[in-house]
Parts: sequence; C-alpha cells; structure tokens
Amino acid sequence: MQQLDSTVIANALPAISQSIGADAVTLDLAITSYLLSVAIFIPISGWVADKYGARNIFRIAIAVFTLSSILCGFADSLATLVAGRILQGMGGAMMVPVGRLVILKTVPKSELVRAMVYLTTPAIIAPVLGPPIGGYIVTYGSWRWIFFMNAPIGLIGILLVTLFMEEVREHDAGRPDLIGFMLTGIGLAGLVFGFETMGRGMIPLTAVLGLLAGGSIAMTLYWFHAKRVAQPIIDFRLFQHKTFFAAVFGGNLCRFGQGSLPFLLAMMLQLGFGYSAFVSGLLTFSSAAGAMCMKFSVGPIIRRFGFRAVLVYDTVIISLFFIVYALITETTPYWAIMLVLLVGGFFRSLQFTSLASLTYADIPTPMMSRATSLASMGQQLAQSIGVGLTASIVHLSLIWRGGETVSAEDVRPAFVALCFCTLAGLYFFKSMDPRAGEELSGRGKIKAS
Repeated sequence: MQQLDSTVIANALPAISQSIGADAVTLDLAITSYLLSVAIFIPISGWVADKYGARNIFRIAIAVFTLSSILCGFADSLATLVAGRILQGMGGAMMVPVGRLVILKTVPKSELVRAMVYLTTPAIIAPVLGPPIGGYIVTYGSWRWIFFMNAPIGLIGILLVTLFMEEVREHDAGRPDLIGFMLTGIGLAGLVFGFETMGRGMIPLTAVLGLLAGGSIAMTLYWFHAKRVAQPIIDFRLFQHKTFFAAVFGGNLCRFGQGSLPFLLAMMLQLGFGYSAFVSGLLTFSSAAGAMCMKFSVGPIIRRFGFRAVLVYDTVIISLFFIVYALITETTPYWAIMLVLLVGGFFRSLQFTSLASLTYADIPTPMMSRATSLASMGQQLAQSIGVGLTASIVHLSLIWRGGETVSAEDVRPAFVALCFCTLAGLYFFKSMDPRAGEELSGRGKIKAS
C-alpha cells in the first residue's frame, strides 16, 4: 500500500492540478511533503515500537495511512491535499520499519531469508505497477480513486494485524531522544528534499544547495550528539557489526538505481521513444514478473553460494544491466525490452532480498529497533540521492546537447552513472567474511553434511 501509493500519484498530477486549480509545479508539494514527512518520522519509529508495542504502532500506522488517504481523496484544495500527504508520510514512516521489526523479532533466523522474500517483493513490484495503475485510473476514472483504493486494503490490514500478529516490545525502551529527533528530522528533511529537487528545476539551485548544506550540518551535529547519549534515536554504533556496515553502505549504493530506474525508463520510453504511458507501463511491468520469479529460487541460490558470493557476482550483473538499458533504442523490439527488464528484475530482486536478510544477521534482538530505523533512514536517503543524481545528469545532458525536450540520448548517461555507482558496492561486499550469514542461509549445515 505504501510503496504503490508513492509511485501511482505521479501519473495523476496533471488531473489533480486541473481538478483543484493548482499549477503542476506547485502540486509537486503533494509528493515532496510526503517524502519529507517520511524522512522526519522514520528515525523515531523504532523507539515508539519498543515503547508502545510493535503491533499497536503497526495497526495505528495502517489506520493513519488509510484515513489520510481518504482525506487526500476528498481534497478540494492544495492545502488539504498537502495536509493529507503529510499524515500519509507519518503513517508510512511507521508502517514499513515497524512491520519489518515484527518479522525480525518473531521469525527464527533460519527462516529469515524466506520471510524477507515475501517482505521485499512488494517493494520491488509496486514502483513498476504504480505508473500503469495510475494511468489507467486517471484515464478511465477519477484521480480520487488513487487514494480511495487504500481504504479496503487498510481495513483488511488492520483486521489481519489484530487477528494474527503477536505483540512485540522492549521492557526498557528508555527515554526518547528529543534532541536527536529534532536534529535528524531537520537533517533528513533537508537532504531528502534537496536531492529530490536536484536537477528538476522546481526550486533555484541556490535553494537546493542551501537545503543540502543545512541537512548536512544538522546530521553532523547529530553525529556528535549521538556520542554523548546512552540511547540515541539513530545509533551509529551499529556499524561496528561488519555485516550491517557492509549491507547498509554497499546496499545503498545499489539502491541508487531502485528509486530512479522507473523514472529513467519512463522518460526513455515515453519522452525518448514516444510510447504512451500505458504501453510504457506494460513493458516495465515485466521487471515485476522477474521479481516474482526470484521468489521461488532465492533461498536455494543463497544456500548454495552464500551471501558474500551472491552479493559480489549479482552486483556485477546488475551493473551490466544498466549498460544494457542504455543501449535500448527506438527500434528495439518489444519482446527484447521485456526480456531484458524481466531478467534484470530477477537479479535486482535477488540482490535486495539478500541484503534485507543479511543486514540484521548479527544484530542482537534488543538492538533490532534501532537497526531497522537506521537501515530505513539509509534506504530513504539512498533512493533520494539516486533520483537527484540521475535527474541532474539528464538535465546536464539536455543543456550540453542544446535541446529543449528530453530525448533518449539524455537518459543514457544516467544509466551509465548508475552502473558505476552499483559497482562501487563491491568494495563493501568483497570485504565481508565468506561465512557471513551462514546461520540465515543454512550454508553451514550443507558444508557440515
């Protein structure tokens, strides 16, 4: 629900703009306000879950997201829509990390890889489903149903949580780190907003640089603050665990492409090749099919080769696929595009499922809450950096070429840049112990037998 909603709204912005009488540039606040809200409230999600119980917070988060979706659906002004999106961001910031936390604390480590397959698959499929679903709803119905469709999903979710989810909490959650909450909120909001608007011409370049500088200063101040408190809201001491360090930093370099790939493919296929939004959506949907195929094979693959080998070789494969995407032309047959996206989706899904499991392999149970908050914060920031980086490259290519509208030639350098960003993750993955995560993968049992 959260992942789908964050991508489906992009296609609806022109229809929303016409309906509520706001220009398209101003209406981007509906997207950025959501991202800012998520960035601000993700850090505190772990502490809140420990203090009040993960099941309670997860259920409340679903309710907040559902009710705010209904509010967005009834919005008749920009102010109402932005207010609803801010509330949605609060719910989304709690839903994903807290839902992951429940799995980490209740599923045995030997079953964690299989559990993470089901957890990560929607996150990979939703960005691909979002554009065609949004385009269909706007074309054949009302944009308001983009938000209303969350209502039945949310109600079912609340019911399932109530019936099946056990309560998980820490008896000593400690006092809330309010200073840390303010510093991380300001820091992440500045960085996420700065990177999201970079290269898009939404705000002046000086304002973008100011946001990035302000966010960096706030996060630097937090770094020193975290060293002086016993239970910081974001605990950088977690990086002392080698698998967590490698999975977060190496994984986030790979995640640069996760947020920007749908954006780049849409520009190439629609603006570069002139495909309709619906045709473009149907083609890119094949990467979701690849992710679904991975679900049945990720366990045996990790068990056979181990986390380190899978991450190292898969990183090389994923990076090469970015080069293949750059080589797609207007004359490339539909079937060839779909095949490339299908296989690429398989390997990306294998990568992120492996990372989602390995990140928490060596984290003690009492520290899981802080680990999920820190990892979620890093993922949010990495996707924003990826979008900002690729948007800037496309914009610079357009200026260099002297064109007035984006073409496929402007998108190709961004794919190449993502290739090298992904390859940089090898530095972290190759430094891992070859036996890392054996308790999760079951590889140690295979060797013993």
